[in-house]
Amino acid sequence: MRRLAFIALIGLGACVTPSIPIPPPDPADADFTITSQDGNSFAAFSYPADTNYVGATYYLFDHDNGGGVFHIANADGSISGLSLPAKAGDQVVITIEGNEQTVSRCVVLREGAQDPNTYCSF
Repeated sequence: MRRLAFIALIGLGACVTPSIPIPPPDPADADFTITSQDGNSFAAFSYPADTNYVGATYYLFDHDNGGGVFHIANADGSISGLSLPAKAGDQVVITIEGNEQTVSRCVVLREGAQDPNTYCSF
């Protein structure tokens, strides 16, 4: 009887084991292409394939102008061409939500890969 109770206790413990957290987006992998059209500036966001982000939703929020966009990741966990009104120097929060977890990272927007050593100040 003790053996059965011990096995049941182990099985119950396995059911409540916390999941491994997904990593926040790496600014060095976050690529933005900034373009201007008719006096308006837009930033197109891309992030490479990452198995941690398969089935996730990517959110971009420009803290400086109060606007944002979101889209479901590609099948491999990547995202490409997600565009929002933004200009170089804006503080943009990149949020990835998936598997009951949400992670974020703020970047000071620049062309190309983002600088992991430049921090938002809001």
